[in-house]
Amino acid sequence: MDSYLRFVVNTRDRNSGRRQGLFHAAALLDRAGTFDVHETAEYYDIRQWFIDNLKRPSRFAVSARANARAMALSWFKSNSERHIAKMRALQRLLEAHGISVEVLRTRRPGYVLYEDDFQIVAYPFAETST
Repeated sequence: MDSYLRFVVNTRDRNSGRRQGLFHAAALLDRAGTFDVHETAEYYDIRQWFIDNLKRPSRFAVSARANARAMALSWFKSNSERHIAKMRALQRLLEAHGISVEVLRTRRPGYVLYEDDFQIVAYPFAETST
């Protein structure tokens, strides 16, 4: 059975009510001008790497309705080593600014709405840590 990893911070997402992922947390720091010049360059390099190497999921809502609320969460497949290494680099950037990062691991992420070679998007089960 596969296992999945999710990188989160303690801040709650206002839409899902679940903890924010690192992409959102890093974007907030970038917009606030928190990163120094070298950190900004590293953040942009990481962000571009993901744009080039990770598909944008086609679905985050359980319902297929156009205005359905996006409540599903992204998880990396545990064998996505290059992607996880890039997330660790993003983790180090956030932690350098006092933002605690937790890596969640599960075999039961929820109802899978999207899947590719490196990730899944799942609506969490009640017992899934988010």
